[in-house]
Amino acid sequence: MGTDAGQRWQQRYDAALVAGRVRDADFTTLSGVEVAPAYGPADESTVENFERIGYPGEFPFTRGLHATGYRGRAWTIRQFAGFGNAKQTNERYRMILAEGGGGLSVAFDMPTLMGRDSDDPRALGEVGHCGVAIDTAADMDVLFDGIDLEATTTSMTISGPAVPVFCMYLVAAERQGADLGKLNGTLQTDIFKEYIAQKEWLFAPEPHLRLIGDLMEYCAEKIPAYKPISVSGYHIREAGSTAAQELAYTLADGFAYVELGLSRGLDIEQFAPGLSFFFDAHIDFFEEIAKFRAARRIWARWLRDVYGATTDKAQQLRFHTQTAGVSLTAQQPDNNIVRTAIEALSAVLGGTQSLHTNALDEVLALPSAKAAQIALRTQQVIAEETGVMNVADPLGGSWYVEALTDELERQAEEIFARIKDMGTDGTMTSGILRGIEDGWFTGEIAEAAFVYQRALEKGEKKVVGVNTLAGSVDAHDKLDILRVSHQVEIDQKAELAARRTGRDDEAARAAVARMVEVGRTEQNMVPAMLDAVRAEATLGEICDALRAEWGTYTEPARF
Repeated sequence: MGTDAGQRWQQRYDAALVAGRVRDADFTTLSGVEVAPAYGPADESTVENFERIGYPGEFPFTRGLHATGYRGRAWTIRQFAGFGNAKQTNERYRMILAEGGGGLSVAFDMPTLMGRDSDDPRALGEVGHCGVAIDTAADMDVLFDGIDLEATTTSMTISGPAVPVFCMYLVAAERQGADLGKLNGTLQTDIFKEYIAQKEWLFAPEPHLRLIGDLMEYCAEKIPAYKPISVSGYHIREAGSTAAQELAYTLADGFAYVELGLSRGLDIEQFAPGLSFFFDAHIDFFEEIAKFRAARRIWARWLRDVYGATTDKAQQLRFHTQTAGVSLTAQQPDNNIVRTAIEALSAVLGGTQSLHTNALDEVLALPSAKAAQIALRTQQVIAEETGVMNVADPLGGSWYVEALTDELERQAEEIFARIKDMGTDGTMTSGILRGIEDGWFTGEIAEAAFVYQRALEKGEKKVVGVNTLAGSVDAHDKLDILRVSHQVEIDQKAELAARRTGRDDEAARAAVARMVEVGRTEQNMVPAMLDAVRAEATLGEICDALRAEWGTYTEPARF
């Protein structure tokens, strides 16, 4: 490539090749045509604002983080799973890993997500139904039995009680004999999106931010490879937002966590790489690809120009993607296989670092083993058969894709300005907190969802099997869906009671009390919380003690 940017890219690619960071694979088409690792213009001066597009591995990373693209490393196949008790979920994890999954992603049940024990009266009927029930560190031991946590990247989708659940994960790793400093994975922890969209919090925002700041400090010092916050746009999109709203609200939340880290005196070059993102891959194929590309560009520019990050590593946005649950239909559910494949392909063409593909029956229940295998195979077919890993950002330079990328960036910047204007001190954090308190985010998402629903009802937007080509088949009744037995709840409560009986109750209570005392100081709470978990304090006991100390939160009425 004769251009300056092209030559810089070629040098980086050649260096990676020499260093052995390019996979030994057949980089040709099905017909044997050799393809280059990346493509660009013959003369970059003929492309207006070409520096905003650039080449893979070059600021602002519109076209990807690495010069090698997926030739260097494929995305991680990280299937989200969890149901029933820890033993049942462990069996599913072993199946996923045996079938070629590259990492684990833990789904927790509703009581766990809300920081409640399985024997809490408010947990009745919910134990194990939307994910795995975790009450103590002993449950984590079972969940990861036979799985080397030091060698397996593990993501956990939980926000409100993220820190105590993470402590349980660390204690399980300790009991395996793992070097905690070598653990790698991602904890969601993103509390802002709970107030904005998912509505699963324990306290008001400020105490949650205190815990998140403590977690950021602890991981930066003790577990440098682990990403303590996955900033989640997925739930924002699933709540009904537009692509631009998902993009803007998610990145705004990320900027607020950057501000939190800076307020703690952390080095942005060290903690920014520990922030990862989690996006939805919806059904509008090109819009989603553009969204992912715009996200990288916006994040790089803001981290450099607003927050002062100077290194590529600190400026790079890394993200996980999950295909859109809200795009799945109970009507003609086999169509969901096609939807998921298209959405997964958009995530790959957008440069995701890891990916979960939804199962065809997930609109009705947790995935059956068969449906989970089809979802896994969907990613593997894309990776092994389509040739999409041969070329980095193959749609880069497309007039349509570049125009969509620019437009989504423009809309996101307008939203950033609106959020900052709502604040009192010019920070993104202040604007987000005001938007949460005023119900602004909730109202904006509700309006977007209403507009889309009205378009569906008028037939302006089509969903096959729902408002077009519906036919007369009610196929979902034929699916053999996964049903979690009530026996799971009975057994989990019995196990929890036995663990309480078998522990040193006085030591557990004292450790929880000590944790609360530390919370009244400016000390980091994570070590004290770890001690409580080691003493077999339950998740509910830890979270209830913090609720008693910090109070609960009720969102403002909006409608």
